[in-house]
Amino acid sequence: MPKGSPELTNARREEIIAACKTLYKDMSFKDITIMKIAEYTTFSRASIYNYFETKEEIFLAILQKEYELWVADLKKLTDSADAMSKEEVAKSLAKSLEKRALLLKLMSMNLYDMEENSRSERLCEFKVAYGDSLKAVDGMLKKFCPDMDDKARQKFLYSFFPFIYGIYPYTVVTDKQKAAMEQAGVGYRFYSIYELAFTCAEKLLA
Repeated sequence: MPKGSPELTNARREEIIAACKTLYKDMSFKDITIMKIAEYTTFSRASIYNYFETKEEIFLAILQKEYELWVADLKKLTDSADAMSKEEVAKSLAKSLEKRALLLKLMSMNLYDMEENSRSERLCEFKVAYGDSLKAVDGMLKKFCPDMDDKARQKFLYSFFPFIYGIYPYTVVTDKQKAAMEQAGVGYRFYSIYELAFTCAEKLLA
């Protein structure tokens, strides 16, 4: 644990996380290194290891924050309405995910590496945020879909959550990938995050 006030520790952690997020906009997960991250902070590579042991821990911290932001959105949606139809619930879930492209990208592409190469305490902190997202969606279903019993809600959660892990690769496609699909003769229609999430949620709630 680095010496200094909790405020300084948190500020430096946030600076490291922000630097990594900046790099991830234009670089791949495998090409980002601790040394590269350090170039975007005000301190050295050696100092980063006082806060994160691996780059995977940094990415896991980013993913944790994305889950926390999604949970906050879901709770706000639940608290802001007295009633919703199942179609409105599906739309609300889809809109909440539409705002979280980074969440979907990380969970679909690098989750195994992040979890495998992070300390148990960091992984536990992340799992709390993940668990809160399950509870938040379940809370929406309890409030707005009273006809769904515990078994029905659990069936929704364990169908919808695995589905959203695959949304990003189906919605964010490079020009190279599109060209390859055309050359291969694959008549594929590209959908948005909202369209895929809404379609899945609507069908599961039907």
